[in-house]
Amino acid sequence: MLIYFAGPLFCHAEQAFNIELTEKLEEIGFSVFLPQRDGIEKNKPPYSEMEIEELRQSIFSIDRDNVLKADILLFVLDGRVPDEGACVELGLAYAQNHLLKRDKLIIGLHTDMRGAFAFLDTKLNPMILGAFDDIVDDEDSLIKALKKYKKAKS
Repeated sequence: MLIYFAGPLFCHAEQAFNIELTEKLEEIGFSVFLPQRDGIEKNKPPYSEMEIEELRQSIFSIDRDNVLKADILLFVLDGRVPDEGACVELGLAYAQNHLLKRDKLIIGLHTDMRGAFAFLDTKLNPMILGAFDDIVDDEDSLIKALKKYKKAKS
């Protein structure tokens, strides 16, 4: 069962967290597409030889195709606001489920206490919140939910 790992990946702390969680998920039998590890590495061929626009389009295409191929979209929601690239990936997964009647699990991990929508009694924008099947607030709950989904699909 393939998980697409969406979320921030632009600093050492985010990258380290993503790798650590990916390793835990792989240890319990999931395959994980982690863009920072499995996507484009711009300093390696053939990407190092691409013009910037071709590189941008390649990043988009590879990530889009892997979102659509995945059985599960996992979105790490931590940060002051959710990562904008991951929001696009969330939209792709939601549209695939909603329009094509796929049964992809869309799950969020949100350990961050910050949130901008307290007046609606939520930390997230309703347009983001509404796309999820489930949002959990710790890794143990995430692993439990993923195992339950995997078992139901077996």
